[in-house]
Amino acid sequence: MKNPSEFETKPIESYQKVMAVKEKHEEELLQKTNVMGVGVGLRMRAGEPTDEVVLVVMVTRKVPRAQLAPEDFVPSEIEGVPVDIQEVGHIRAG
Repeated sequence: MKNPSEFETKPIESYQKVMAVKEKHEEELLQKTNVMGVGVGLRMRAGEPTDEVVLVVMVTRKVPRAQLAPEDFVPSEIEGVPVDIQEVGHIRAG
């Protein structure tokens, strides 16, 4: 059985790794058509958050891969960090 302290540090280590990947790839991701933002958050499944910390890529709308130019495709994983693409629509300052 694992040491209880390992369970306590795993979320922190996971968050730190995702933050590092976000900082390294954010500018590149924001250049892709349809990408509105990049963040760190929880993976969403059926509209509900899970406990998995992921790189969140916010898009105006989800588009099938076949309709995207290769340079606009967002991978499902970057440097071992899972990516969750979340549709947010158009964001405007209110």
